[in-house]
Amino acid sequence: MADYKVTNPATGEVEAEFATLTDDQLRETLDHAAETFTSWSKTELSERAELLRRAAAIYQERKDELATIITREMGKPMKQARSELDIVISIFHYYADHGAEFLADEPITDAPDGSAVMQSRPFGVLLGIMPWNFPYYQVARFAVPNLMIGNTIMLKHASQCPESAAAMEQIFRDAGFPEHAYTNVYASSGQIADIVIPDPRVAGISLTGSERAGTKVAATAGEHLKKVVLELGGNDPLLVLDREILPQAVKGAVQGRMANAGQACNAAKRVIVPAEFYDEFLEQFQQALSKIELLDPLSEEAFIGPMSSVQAAEDLHEQVHDAVEKGATLHLGGDFDQRGGAWYQPTLLTGITPEMRAYGEELFGPVAMVYKVADEEEAVTLANDTQYGLSASVFATDVAHAQRVGEQIHTGMIFVNEPAGTSAELPFGGVKRSGVGRELGPYGMAEFVNRRLVKIAG
Repeated sequence: MADYKVTNPATGEVEAEFATLTDDQLRETLDHAAETFTSWSKTELSERAELLRRAAAIYQERKDELATIITREMGKPMKQARSELDIVISIFHYYADHGAEFLADEPITDAPDGSAVMQSRPFGVLLGIMPWNFPYYQVARFAVPNLMIGNTIMLKHASQCPESAAAMEQIFRDAGFPEHAYTNVYASSGQIADIVIPDPRVAGISLTGSERAGTKVAATAGEHLKKVVLELGGNDPLLVLDREILPQAVKGAVQGRMANAGQACNAAKRVIVPAEFYDEFLEQFQQALSKIELLDPLSEEAFIGPMSSVQAAEDLHEQVHDAVEKGATLHLGGDFDQRGGAWYQPTLLTGITPEMRAYGEELFGPVAMVYKVADEEEAVTLANDTQYGLSASVFATDVAHAQRVGEQIHTGMIFVNEPAGTSAELPFGGVKRSGVGRELGPYGMAEFVNRRLVKIAG
């Protein structure tokens, strides 16, 4: 039975299957990636930039086709799928335009007895392990800057995204990249752990996924002294600091929690509101959530479709059921849609307490939790009471006030008066158990480079 399948979460039907590579095929792929690195790393930066621009143009030409693929693979509504591709295209252009600047030599002005310079040089063969929730974007933010650096990429995508994985590899080839500069591999987790990571030619690993997967990959990489970048889970807070900001905060909380059916590491999973206007916020938030309809993700009107898989919906339901069973208040949803399967209702919970799974675990789906706090100090304490530290949003009419509060929250990203988001220019990453390292922006080129010192005697 094939490990890589396209199982449409809207229908439950298996639409395509792809065979996993044999061990020998995987080793041959490693050989090609290493051989290609030798030549690719010597190409001119201008040539790499031009290839990135060609790839961006192909993504633009194929946008509707590519969007439809991931709608079938993991249920993303078409409008959101196209928006994801818009971000991907911008990432290609961003690094084509700025890559040479980010890789420029940096003189050390106070070098003793002569001169010195720091160079940014290609790192080697890199392994990317990517998730299903943003099938194109997650790959682009890892692969694009590293191809611009001159690294070669082996990409293991999620087992439910084989068609989009193949489509991306084809785009790189059609754009004119060397055949093995970027290679999609249908490999098992065991093959990755036993064959790819230990191979001395693999210089680094980037994983976006669950905390459990990140822990295993980091442990294996550590045994072999390989550098890792990990973007893992989140339990991100959204703080509302005053009554006047409520309309904007409600809108931000709906978008921040429910986009992509809530399946985002940086979704606004915990909304924290002072008691003074908690009831007003809760009423407006519940009213907004109640208007969301579960629609066919191929529909242009769809905001939420099915979750990515039946298993994902069942796992989420267990967390919700645990909370309700232990005393949480269910205001909305809390069950599978009448269609069953991967269709899960938009859900609203309050009264979450520490003994509930929902308090400390990441709820990866369309479930919003609203917490009542006495004051701002308690809001910050609650926001920090998590093993994760990816992002936080703070809403207030006084922006300086929101910034001061945000600075007290231990995360890698703070957003003021907007839900957490992403763009090519903005470094992305967290602290604590949300991972290590950064992607995008200039920092997207800082992780997998050989920062080489050249010292010349005076």
